[in-house]
Amino acid sequence: MSSFLQIKIYRYKFIAYVVFVVTIGLALGTLTCAMLLNQWIGDARLEAANAFAGVENELQYDADRIEAYMQRIYSNHSLMDDARSFLSSSAEGYLTDSLQNSQFSKPLVSFPEDIKTYLYSWAQGGITQVSLHTGQYGNVVRFNDNGIASFLFGLPNTDEAFHDTILKGFVYRKKLSDLALGSGSKELGELRFLVSSDQIFESIQNYRLGKAAAISASGEIYLIGNEQDQVLKEIALQAAANGQSHGYISNGFFEHSFYITFPSTKFNFKFVSIVDLSMLIRQHANMLITIFLIVITTMISVLLLIVYNLRDDSRFLHRIIQSIGRVKTANFTPNRPARYRRNEYGMIARELDDMIQQLDKHIRNEYLLKLKQQETEMKALQNQINPHFLYNTLEVIRSTALVNQDRDTADAIATLGALYREIVKKENIITIASELELLQKYLEIMEFKYPERFFYQLNVDPAILSIPTVKFWMQPLAENFFIHGFNPSSEFNLYVVNGWEAEQHYVMEFVDNGRGIHADRLQAVRSTLSSHDDPSSGSIGLRNVYTRLHFFYGKGFSIEIGNNEEAGVKISVRISKEVIEHVQTVDYR
Repeated sequence: MSSFLQIKIYRYKFIAYVVFVVTIGLALGTLTCAMLLNQWIGDARLEAANAFAGVENELQYDADRIEAYMQRIYSNHSLMDDARSFLSSSAEGYLTDSLQNSQFSKPLVSFPEDIKTYLYSWAQGGITQVSLHTGQYGNVVRFNDNGIASFLFGLPNTDEAFHDTILKGFVYRKKLSDLALGSGSKELGELRFLVSSDQIFESIQNYRLGKAAAISASGEIYLIGNEQDQVLKEIALQAAANGQSHGYISNGFFEHSFYITFPSTKFNFKFVSIVDLSMLIRQHANMLITIFLIVITTMISVLLLIVYNLRDDSRFLHRIIQSIGRVKTANFTPNRPARYRRNEYGMIARELDDMIQQLDKHIRNEYLLKLKQQETEMKALQNQINPHFLYNTLEVIRSTALVNQDRDTADAIATLGALYREIVKKENIITIASELELLQKYLEIMEFKYPERFFYQLNVDPAILSIPTVKFWMQPLAENFFIHGFNPSSEFNLYVVNGWEAEQHYVMEFVDNGRGIHADRLQAVRSTLSSHDDPSSGSIGLRNVYTRLHFFYGKGFSIEIGNNEEAGVKISVRISKEVIEHVQTVDYR
């Protein structure tokens, strides 16, 4: 595996394969889970549709029974006469009228008893209340769970017993007319048949509904099997208010529900079925976990197969790279034999090994001794003229300081070596950021030279760090401070570099708190910078910096020098943005 990871192209290729396999695996797993979830929701939707069809069938069945009973009343004159007697406002009046209208030669017919026999007992108690109304009041026949009838007479039509609410049931209204008038019919009253909601919805309890409710047009809600579920009430009301046949409702980040609504064709209400997706997922958690494990196992297997193939190829590519490196370093010793695959990599590796063996034979016989001798002479000459000889020497001194536990000295030597290495580099055009690094190395050395007496700060905006500039012009400005302004007896010598972007210029400031410049001397320095005469011996460093920067930036550059109000000197360098745009387009290589 180590040789496999060392090859960059295979490392990137493996990362790409991992991303691809994981993406495809997660996509397939997610798609499979989504399809299963959609199927489970479809099953719940089908169950809800079947349950609603059952409710509609029950309501239609009750409507057919009531219609048949109305035909029974109209076809039975005795039953019609007793129903007319039942319109009395009191029980006494009903009994009196019923006895007066009865005939001794015929059996006594009772309207309430016929209702109980035909509508309640025969239909197993679906209709729990029948009321006969005039324009002002209504008389009620009510049946309890045991089938025992109770009677109420003369209740106002506005009484709570006649309020239409889905919590009690569904009301069928039928006009009761007297058809015995010959030329026409006279409306006697209105029959109202109350079908219990409990009876209707109890018939669908065997369906796998989950949660369901019935909502009337006025907003009343009947929870089917979930009487105390306040959350279900809110979801059901929201689903009914959406006006859509199905959809999703979110009650939180992990609380999502799917709803299906069915409007009733018999009564003005909606049947709502709620599917809790989190509960649905928990119910099928074992299947989802199985799918997840299958996807993970498949991805791991594919990745292992990819790793096996890439590792095998990378081993030979790594051997090829090693062989080329051995040739570059004149190491022609025979390599250990390897088993090569029969592909292009194996062929190249085999040919390289053969080539190295042939080169080794020629070099050992004719050139090896001569090359070793020349190499020794070149190394000796290089130690005399190569700057790396100085780097190696400084490193030896630094190592000695570390051995003697003088870390400050070691750090200073390392900084000096790094500074010298940067100075001798051939490039003359660098960025402000690189120039600041050179300055910082110099200031660190001076900080070591004057411990606890010299401090520095670099406050430069990132906007100017990428600006090109000439190399090694900031250090002479700092060196002027140590030569002319530094006070060794002071406990606080400060050197601050500030840099920022103005509207039309980039500004660099070099500020110290040392000794200022005498007025006459300051005027002479300014005059030297503004003229093109040869510089005086006292301002060669500053003049050299000005000349180099002026040559590089041209007229878009200016430098100002002056004393601070309290102490020290401030040097300001301004560079026009237009000049920078021109400089950045020039190739100085």
